[in-house]
Amino acid sequence: MVPAFPAGASQKNQEPTEVGTRKTFPMTTDFRVRQAQVVDAPVLARLRWAFKQEDHEGGSSAPARSMTQAEQWIRERLDGGQWLAWVVERGAEICGHVFLHLVERVPDPYEDNTPVGYVTNFYVMPEYRNLGFGAALLRALRQHAQELGSDVLIVWPSERSVPVYRRAGFRPSPDLLEAR
Repeated sequence: MVPAFPAGASQKNQEPTEVGTRKTFPMTTDFRVRQAQVVDAPVLARLRWAFKQEDHEGGSSAPARSMTQAEQWIRERLDGGQWLAWVVERGAEICGHVFLHLVERVPDPYEDNTPVGYVTNFYVMPEYRNLGFGAALLRALRQHAQELGSDVLIVWPSERSVPVYRRAGFRPSPDLLEAR
């Protein structure tokens, strides 16, 4: 199990202020990042739905699957070890997550065949953005991948998430092709 990553000492007087319809907090170190556990599946599914509804804003179609199905999928993948995830918590509240799937490479006689990491489902609740939570999630994920020997992480970022990925060291690759 990967240890939790406390962000630092708690800061006092971290009262939220209202800005429009969302709460904002002063920059804080009062949070921690830890590897997700199977018992986190209901919260991870709920946050996944919030994330995708934010992306689908203005769309009129009903969801193609239930949140219960997402919860079951997450539970099975975390329990089976096929997927790893990290959560960021402030107090007892999980307010963000990122997922990692390690893809094995076919053995190569001339190169190391360490796994490639596929990074996805990176989300921080709107009221906790721009506080360092996302950066802390990506640091924990990258550290774990490095400890496993994985030297390549790939992601298909949303336009909105590109800056945070770039700050975390992700760069465009001329070596990747995609077919749709």
